[in-house]
Amino acid sequence: MPKHTPMNFNDEDSNTTSNTAFEQVLDSRLSRRSLFRGAGLVGVAAGATAMTGCATSMNGGGATLSSLGFKPVAKSLADKVVVPEGYTAQVIYALGDPLTATTPAFKNDGTDAAFEQRAGDHHDGMEWFGLDASGQPSNAFTSRGLLAMNHEATTDEKLASFFIHANGGTATLPRPAAEVDKELAIHGLSFVEVQTNGKQWAYKAASPFNRRVTTMTTAAIHGPARGSEHLVTKFSTDATLCRGTLNNCGTGKTPWGTFVSGEENWYGYFFRDAKDDDARKKDKQVQGLKRYGRKAGEASRHGWESAGSDDRFVRWNNSAIGASAKDDYRNEMNTFGYVVEVDAYDTKAPMRKRTGLGRFAHESVAFAKPVSGQPIVAYMGDDARGEYIYKFVSEAKWDPKDAQPANRLAAGDKYLDKGTLFAARFKGDGSGEWLELSMNNPVLAGSSYFEFKSNADMAIFTRLAADAVGATKMDRPEWNGVHPRTGEVYFTLTNNSNRTAASADAVNPRVYTDMKGSKEQKGNVNGHIVRLADASPAGSSFKWDIYVFGAEAGADKSTVNLSNLTDDNDMSSPDGLVFSPATGICWIQTDDGAYTDKTNCMMLAAIPGKQGDGGPRTVKHGDKTVTTYVGKAPTPTTLARFLVGPKGSEITGWCETPDGRAVFINIQHPGESTKMADVNDPTKYESQWPAHAGYGAGKRPRSATIVITKNDGGVIGS
Repeated sequence: MPKHTPMNFNDEDSNTTSNTAFEQVLDSRLSRRSLFRGAGLVGVAAGATAMTGCATSMNGGGATLSSLGFKPVAKSLADKVVVPEGYTAQVIYALGDPLTATTPAFKNDGTDAAFEQRAGDHHDGMEWFGLDASGQPSNAFTSRGLLAMNHEATTDEKLASFFIHANGGTATLPRPAAEVDKELAIHGLSFVEVQTNGKQWAYKAASPFNRRVTTMTTAAIHGPARGSEHLVTKFSTDATLCRGTLNNCGTGKTPWGTFVSGEENWYGYFFRDAKDDDARKKDKQVQGLKRYGRKAGEASRHGWESAGSDDRFVRWNNSAIGASAKDDYRNEMNTFGYVVEVDAYDTKAPMRKRTGLGRFAHESVAFAKPVSGQPIVAYMGDDARGEYIYKFVSEAKWDPKDAQPANRLAAGDKYLDKGTLFAARFKGDGSGEWLELSMNNPVLAGSSYFEFKSNADMAIFTRLAADAVGATKMDRPEWNGVHPRTGEVYFTLTNNSNRTAASADAVNPRVYTDMKGSKEQKGNVNGHIVRLADASPAGSSFKWDIYVFGAEAGADKSTVNLSNLTDDNDMSSPDGLVFSPATGICWIQTDDGAYTDKTNCMMLAAIPGKQGDGGPRTVKHGDKTVTTYVGKAPTPTTLARFLVGPKGSEITGWCETPDGRAVFINIQHPGESTKMADVNDPTKYESQWPAHAGYGAGKRPRSATIVITKNDGGVIGS
């Protein structure tokens, strides 16, 4: 078996292009504005937009709050969920919870099985789908609904997802099939019914709406990449089907009422033989594999490919070992990295991979408010150091009748079957342009960087297309959201340890040293949030500024704490970002490793202003001066800490009931620094949440969903 070499599969860095200084890129080559009029990507896709509820909803407009109405919570290192005075947080759904009436209760001791019928691990992005009293879809009902959520990954060490195995699992290759089967099942999605009796919320284990989507669930390939030679596998020789969804992170909700989910750090799950470059005769696939993080000879995260000769294991070997692509899984990795669409209400409807939205490390999908007679517009980020921000513009024009279609997935086909993908180029004067990624762009049609033969190639090798047109490398674009009143787009740039003074630019201006105890941290350590104002949602130009810089309150205000954050709202590594349709509050969630000596990860509430409400600032790096554009500094009444999570956790996932009186949050991987060797010694767990909060059996920490309500029954944040 191949030797396993540990690596951080959540810290990809595969962009080696020189797209660092946007003022140097392609100015003299071609104006993209004339290209915008072209047809763009063509195929059979569908995608995501907004309705009521969660992460990317844009039909709100009820944004009325001008200031926050709660007392900010203090930073915390306690192993518990901390919320403001007057609020209650309740655990309702955790790893292993049964999703059928016949599935045994979760023991939480590593002996549990049947994870295809249980909640998966690492709860992440989440959306609300309302149900009325009779069980019919409802955009207004507030006491009953479905939570559609991602199960991104798992807490692992030395290959094994050790908390779900009795003795921590196997840390060497080959992996036992029984262990791998569990791990294949805890990834993916879940759909679970929740309801309230007026006092408390609970999930319904026997609901007919409950279901799991795993790494083994069949999906249909839609969009420009359908039928491409680069998606041919032994499982689907005509490249119309594939299996599973993997490492799902952010989410979205379409205007036609479906759930969409982004596949993020999927590359590390695949093994490639050391001689695979030669076996592929060094064709363009080799360049593509390297650009997406898979060099020949690199081990996989879990060693699933080692568990036996059955097809469910072999598919994780991404090497060219057969006579052709029809005889092996050399293209299996190319079937991941998309936005997937599922009808939450229809348990039998197939999952679809929407290739028109491009292939990269997808976070959430945020959509401009749909306007009758105008295209659907979707915004996306690629979560890796030095990657890009994208926009998709549909060819079909929005018809409000499609807000409640008879066939929701068919409506998705209508809007994202044809469209155009763009990558963002940020300019040093506070403006920017969208660069077309299609064969209509002569820079790509005649590219010497990578051979693009079709728009299918653009959809599959999206990163290389963005490289070729000169998009701006960013500090890990993660979640994004569209402001329900202004229409401006907010992107979290969580951090970048590779950012240097030489590569600092206007939109990624900070490079500094931050101390965590005695440990020196360098680069853009604490991250920031960039804000875009499109001239029009489907237009080719935009203006930008930086809404807020993550920083410690005591950091230098001339170089680091440029937003003047205080003890009430300082933060590090903004990750999740969601706008509430009910209140207009922007909810900011952190996934931090830099400030965790002072506080666990957190969620803040924000009432941002508008792009351009601040002004220019200069940041010096030795002899180099960078001018950036910073929004109006927030105050504790417009940006405040609302929640702090348990030890070792990430705060992620957000959705609400349509009235804004119940908010659902995900607590991911509490206790993740626990050692595999200590799996049977609870006294050595970094966290025992949520068991010690009164939820469930055993003491092993579990990712879980909580619901937050105001004790007086009021609107959250008011």
